[in-house]
Amino acid sequence: MKHMLIAIALLIITAVVTIFYFRSISQANLKPADLLKHVPGDAALVLEYNNDDSFYEAFNDNNLFASILGPIKTREFALLKKALMQNAVFKSYFKNRPFYVSVHPLTGEQIDVLITTTAANPGKEKLYKNAAILNDPNFKANVSYPGYTKLLKLDIAGMGRSFFISESDDHVFSASFSLPLLRIAAEYDIKNQRNDFYQVPDQQHANAFGLLYINYAQLKPLVAQVFSGSNPELLKSFKSLAAQAALSFNYRKDALMFNGLTAIDAKKPASYLNLFAAQQPLDNSLKDIFPATTAYSTSFSVSDPQRFITDLAQWIGKSGLHKSSVELFEKIKAETGVNIDHEINKQLGAEFATLTTRFQERYAIVDVKNGAQILPPLINISTMRDDGIGQFNYEKIPFFLFGDAFSNFNKPYFTIVNNYLILANTPGELHSFIESYNNQKFLSKTETFNSFDNLLSEKSNVSFYLNFKNASHVFQRDMKPGFYSAYNNAEPGLKNFYGLSFQLSASDNNFYTNLCLYQPVSDTSSVKNNN
Repeated sequence: MKHMLIAIALLIITAVVTIFYFRSISQANLKPADLLKHVPGDAALVLEYNNDDSFYEAFNDNNLFASILGPIKTREFALLKKALMQNAVFKSYFKNRPFYVSVHPLTGEQIDVLITTTAANPGKEKLYKNAAILNDPNFKANVSYPGYTKLLKLDIAGMGRSFFISESDDHVFSASFSLPLLRIAAEYDIKNQRNDFYQVPDQQHANAFGLLYINYAQLKPLVAQVFSGSNPELLKSFKSLAAQAALSFNYRKDALMFNGLTAIDAKKPASYLNLFAAQQPLDNSLKDIFPATTAYSTSFSVSDPQRFITDLAQWIGKSGLHKSSVELFEKIKAETGVNIDHEINKQLGAEFATLTTRFQERYAIVDVKNGAQILPPLINISTMRDDGIGQFNYEKIPFFLFGDAFSNFNKPYFTIVNNYLILANTPGELHSFIESYNNQKFLSKTETFNSFDNLLSEKSNVSFYLNFKNASHVFQRDMKPGFYSAYNNAEPGLKNFYGLSFQLSASDNNFYTNLCLYQPVSDTSSVKNNN
């Protein structure tokens, strides 16, 4: 009996050890989709890549990532990588491991990242107890920090601030320069909390050089962290989209390019951009008449204008504004005899756009079928000037006719230029546009814009464009002081990029998505990827 009890006890011990051993092995070899679940769900952006030499060597001969990070963070990460990869334990744990580098909205005037990963062969000791780390002469390691437990604090000569690493019970590691981000990671419970990052097939993971995940819902607080709030239209439509994106990463000497799918969450209330998912992508031609001073713009294309009109009316109804819309157009009809919504809708072309210039002029441009025919009904509902410019006598007409993108044009001035309806909030802005148009001072007449445009998709339904040089004055006005100082003084920095483009093209009620950052160089190479 005694021997039987001993045998049973040994079997139980063996079973427990085996369970914990294989649990440790399974955690160390998590599939990318499973490891991604450990990234806290409030992340706005997540970059996934393998921590191997080939990834870093790809950017040895250009400044693309250095321009994104800025000189201070570039130096920090270079020192960090050098110190950690010289340590045998760190090297055996993390070399060739998948890294998830996530950006989370916080409250300070600095953006830090959180790194989430697993170890290749986690040892029996926790990382923060490992003597080979605690005694490494290349950095000072400390496991005690006020208010935190099981936290490894590293101080590396010349880095200027501490780097922190935490290890969960199942060998998932979180690391950051930011203690608040470590706190978020520590409090994130994957059993009771769930991030909604879009999952790509295993084969796409195997072929991709890297992946970028976008959580559209978190773009709004991230933009609010950087900007003061006086500029509501920057990425306005994108910030309200209930969707997740997973984009494969390609690169050239002069550009970072991401493409993949934006998956719309059909269970959540539809945003304005949902209206374009039911359309077909079209060539973008309005960009050809954007002023050369354009700082940023958002262009929209609809293959079926009548369906867009119907869908917009339903969206306005679900927003609780149907009564206001009906009352407005009934009032206009009663006072002027003009059924203005019908008159404009029957002339609606395939494109419209909003843009802001470096001088903070704001325009809306609508492609119409016949400018001469749409002018008389517009005159009848407006107060006209001698220069061919009029002002609507009623508020919110653009919003109810074209949707949320036009909400900043409450009671605008307008003019007709050929077959384009141009809206602005002052007559002076319209005069400036007319002068640019008549003298063909267009972005499309500049060599750099055309080089950038050649990298973009020819067809889309929604296209955001940002010109960093032209946007500098807008950034100075609207960015919080700490962020603008970093943006303006960093060399290299984001201001070294020429432009950014973000395009959505309807595909099975979702969006095929292209993101491009362009930094001109004298010599460009072909696109590089692993596909």
